Amino acid sequence: MPWAKPVKKEINYEQHNLNPIKTGATYRILISGGGTGGHIYPALAIANAWMEKHPDSEILFVGAQGKMEMQKVPEAGYSIKGLPVAGLQRKLTLANLSFPIKLWRSLRMASRIVKEFKPHLVVGVGGYASGPVLYAAQNKGIPTLLQEQNSYAGLTNKLLAKKAAKICVAYPEMERFFPKEKLKLTGNPVRKDLLDLAGKREQGIQVFELDPTRKTILVLGGSLGARTLNLAMLKHMEDLEKEGYQVLWQSGKFYFKDMEVALEKAELTHIHLREFIREMDLAYAAADVIVSRAGALSVSELCLVGKPVIFIPSPNVAEDHQTKNANACVKQGAAVLLADAEAVANFKEYIDELLQQEDKAQALATAIKKLAMPEAANGLVHELELLLK
Repeated sequence: MPWAKPVKKEINYEQHNLNPIKTGATYRILISGGGTGGHIYPALAIANAWMEKHPDSEILFVGAQGKMEMQKVPEAGYSIKGLPVAGLQRKLTLANLSFPIKLWRSLRMASRIVKEFKPHLVVGVGGYASGPVLYAAQNKGIPTLLQEQNSYAGLTNKLLAKKAAKICVAYPEMERFFPKEKLKLTGNPVRKDLLDLAGKREQGIQVFELDPTRKTILVLGGSLGARTLNLAMLKHMEDLEKEGYQVLWQSGKFYFKDMEVALEKAELTHIHLREFIREMDLAYAAADVIVSRAGALSVSELCLVGKPVIFIPSPNVAEDHQTKNANACVKQGAAVLLADAEAVANFKEYIDELLQQEDKAQALATAIKKLAMPEAANGLVHELELLLK
């Protein structure tokens, strides 16, 4: 096979931050990408599903230095290598001057990693590191699979699609971005503990110290945070508590300290602030209404959860893809969309409508559950197995 040619010279693994290849591994899979939880958690779900079926395999991740994958992947028990790659800023900044140098270094490092790890397959999940690694793999003739999470394809995946062997997507009608013959609708892989929330509500109430007599609103701005959602909470949190509700609020790490100070001043007892929620299955199970950004992973998870959802898409993303993700649900009568520009003013009004109109809330929950694709991870593993054949 063209990707398994022997290395001619001895490699200094310590110098290049590489572990010696596990010679007994049945398959070696390289997974690249990251930057946000929306890229990382699907990648980990793919890795876990693969290892369940092929436990003698070896999986190596490649991410971007300084990004959250460098912490989250080792926490999940996998090895990861970091590239210095970074994205171009939309505004003219000094950081853009270093972009060509970082890209050149990343391409060289990616080529070396691919050469030394000798993967049978390479998976790209989007994000900065995905480009150099899949480019290197494709140039060496190694089969590559792209996993596109969004309803609007990312630039990296569109550039890599021509030489990709397979492209797995989460939304229909993606042939407007990719060659139709390469497409497979699998959905987005999600964390396994979200596949069954039955009986977890009481546990969630206990873990987050919630009041079982109050309706619970779960507010999610992503792991880094969402400024608009946090401003909306600051404006309405006193009224939400007076109304008899309680809120489990993930502010994100960028905003947590400021939100904590504001909440302490307000002296509210039923607004439960967290920088980051690890027990997402319990948070979802405890919620009566969920307010969330509309990143691809969030949408996929919320389809599985089957609760009434208000999406507030971020306007600060490429091609406004979060609005497109949210609208894919809204068109099916499966969610409510609240525009970012109107969110601070109308936050409580939208929540009131769902908590006070049980029929509407139930209809949304039923409709969004129908959009779930719980076998996404296994579907992707199946596509990888077909490529090996």
